[in-house]
This record gives sequence, structure tokens and C-alpha cells, in this order.
Amino acid sequence: MADQTTLSPALLEYARSVSLRDDPLLRELYELTARLPGGRAMQIMPEEAQFLALLVRLTGAREVLEIGTFTGYSTLCMARALPPGGRLVTCDITDKWPGVGAPFWERAGVADRIELRVGDAVETLAGLRADGGDDTFDLVFVDADKTGYPHYYEEALRLVRPGGLVAVDNTLFFGRVADPECHDPDTEAVRALNERLRDDARVDVSLLTVADGITLARRRE
Repeated sequence: MADQTTLSPALLEYARSVSLRDDPLLRELYELTARLPGGRAMQIMPEEAQFLALLVRLTGAREVLEIGTFTGYSTLCMARALPPGGRLVTCDITDKWPGVGAPFWERAGVADRIELRVGDAVETLAGLRADGGDDTFDLVFVDADKTGYPHYYEEALRLVRPGGLVAVDNTLFFGRVADPECHDPDTEAVRALNERLRDDARVDVSLLTVADGITLARRRE
């Protein structure tokens, strides 16, 4: 049985050359985000954004929830994958960074599919449950502050329908989760969530060792 292939820069470039379907609008937003403070660390990889769009299509999602917008690069990719009449609700603590991406949503013709909710995510998620009730969304993507991950996961699992999918980003967290010397609050929160996901009988789960770790959890029916 072969082990995991080490992804060298050359091999990553090759994978992108035969798989990544980028376009000028996405590249422009990606490059703009990379120039912002912390932009490279907080931005997801283009191939991960393409993967999220594929998940939207594979699941037939019409209602998508994103916890953590930043500049809306992943928002744009998922919104473009929605069918006519689909909706993406994206949440962020401030409208500063989503404001960077909003013109790109307009230019892509998908702004009418996107609903931005600004505020503390705990309150936003409670509001969504109060407004629409549980089992509302087909797919939830979690990519926000790491100390909030355990709470966001529990809320996502209530908001997603049975058979729906929760995708959690950064579950390898720059490799810190496997470093016994790392005990900062962010790392500990991601570790706690990873262990909870492993043992959670409510979901089918797989941690994909790509990008910074993407865990897929399908809510069992």
C-alpha cells in the first residue's frame, strides 16, 4: 500500500496545471486578497475553492451556509455553483473584508444569491435557527475563528438537513495539531473538534489531508 505522496512545489504546480479551472475574475480577487494584511494565511487555496464548488454541485445544494467570509473568495466560488434560485448565507464579524469581495460578486452576476450577515457568529447562528429552524441548509462550510469551532460545528449540525454536509477548514491547522509543544487556544480548539468528529456517531466523517486539512461530515439520516 502506497503512503501519502509528499506534495512538493513542483508537484503542486503540476496538479494545478491539470486540474485547476481558474478564470480572470477569481484570480483578480485571489491576488487582491493576498496583498491584504494576513491575506495569504487566511485565504483558502484556489483548488480548495474549486473543490467547494464541486461539493455544492455534487450534493445538489440549494441552501448553503458559510461561517467566515473574509473577502468572499470561497463565497464567490460556491455561489457560482448554485442552481437558479439557490441561496448562500455567509457570516462574518465585520463587513470590512466582505466589502472587498462584494464588487466581484456583482461582476460575476451572483450577488442576488448571496446574503451577508454581519455580527458575532454565535448570535448569527442562533438567529438563523430562530428564523428558519433546524434542518435548513444542504451544505455548511466552517472557516472562522478556531476557538469557536466546537460551537460552530454543533450549530452547523443542527442547521444542516439530514443527509447534508458540513465541511470544516483548517483541521490540520498548519501542522500544529500534531505538535505536542503547541497548546495555544486555537490549536487546542481544533484538536478538540477533530476528536469530537472522530467519535461523533451522528455523522459519517473523513479528514482530507489536502490544503490545511478539510474535514467532511455528512449528517446521518
